[in-house]
Amino acid sequence: MKVFLVDDEIVVREGIRESFPWEDTPYVLVGEAPDGEMALPMIRDTNPDIVITDIKMPFMDGIELCRIMQTQMPWIGVIVLSGYDEFEYARQCIQLGVREYMLKPINADALKEALDKVSAQLKAERNTFEHAASLRARMESGGKLVKEKLIGSLFSNEAAEEDASNVLTQLSSMGCSVPAPYYTVIDAAFAPVSEGQAAADALSESGIALPSPGRVGTRFLIPGETAEDVEEKAYAFATTLARELERTGSSEIRIGIGEIVDKPEEIYQSFKTARHIRHLLVERTDREAIILGSREMGEPADEKTPAVISEAKLYMSLHYTNPNLMLQDVAKAVSMSSSRFSTVFSQQNGQTFTEYLMYLRLNKAKELLRTTGERSSQIAREVGYNDAHYFSYMFKKNTGMTPSDYRAQYQNQPE
Repeated sequence: MKVFLVDDEIVVREGIRESFPWEDTPYVLVGEAPDGEMALPMIRDTNPDIVITDIKMPFMDGIELCRIMQTQMPWIGVIVLSGYDEFEYARQCIQLGVREYMLKPINADALKEALDKVSAQLKAERNTFEHAASLRARMESGGKLVKEKLIGSLFSNEAAEEDASNVLTQLSSMGCSVPAPYYTVIDAAFAPVSEGQAAADALSESGIALPSPGRVGTRFLIPGETAEDVEEKAYAFATTLARELERTGSSEIRIGIGEIVDKPEEIYQSFKTARHIRHLLVERTDREAIILGSREMGEPADEKTPAVISEAKLYMSLHYTNPNLMLQDVAKAVSMSSSRFSTVFSQQNGQTFTEYLMYLRLNKAKELLRTTGERSSQIAREVGYNDAHYFSYMFKKNTGMTPSDYRAQYQNQPE
């Protein structure tokens, strides 16, 4: 299982990274960050099973990070670390669905025990759908079927012509977060349908998307306060939906995202676009999940999307030495929302943002190790790593050699 670590103290991150016997366990450390704000896009990008996070951190603390993950990525198991033995922190963590609460300092045995416990819980939930079933049961008592029928009625020509506003008002009276200034529709197909719909229902509990089961999958209405808000939510939800469907064994995952509209009667048009995109994607033979939005539909013909990716890569090649470079920085540079950029970049480039950034940094590090006599710690800083030990860890993880071993083998060899 993949593990992500969030703590503002380098010594704590280094201790967990270096003293825990990762290679002798079923756990892989896929990344780390010094605070929740930096961690969040990396968590979305690396898709860990378990997040270990500190409570007290600058910018975004562990409580806020847990709150966002509970809403947007509820399948991730969270272990909270705290140096403060206070009941209030523990109470908030329990309310946010945190699986384990550990007091610092922690040792390898205690961490292994916590990881094993959380891992067992996650496996049981994924294998048996107990978690999804409990969520569906809670929704049944709140008129789940009525809500689904109302949402489904928006995806019909009658709603476009007559009573879409009335439908939204009825949904609002049932506790759904509509009406809203803007909307878009996601149309997702997957197989097997029933199992995938159970996973989609569980994910929709976050409230970001309002689901309506269909013949080949599930349709979702995404409301938002601004067009940018809707786009961010739609791409983030589509990405997390694809990952959750893959976790639960679904295949043939094809997800279309319609245009953003600002009138209830136009929701049907957004649905038609999403459905059209999904129909086109069905013809693709890719084994992995495919997500395509209406904004990308017209871009391949004029090669705009490849140009955007090239622009993003150029920006990253110029700024990768900045240790604080984040996905949202590059997304802003190419005028995309973070979630849309993350989705488009990974599908067009074949690597996630995090993977490509690491490639740039380690590639430059290899060059410096071959051609200079600089210390490894200095090279780490030059390629964007503040933590020399983390640089060494990632270098060995990706090359199979420590920086010094690499230098000994390749220095002064011809290119």
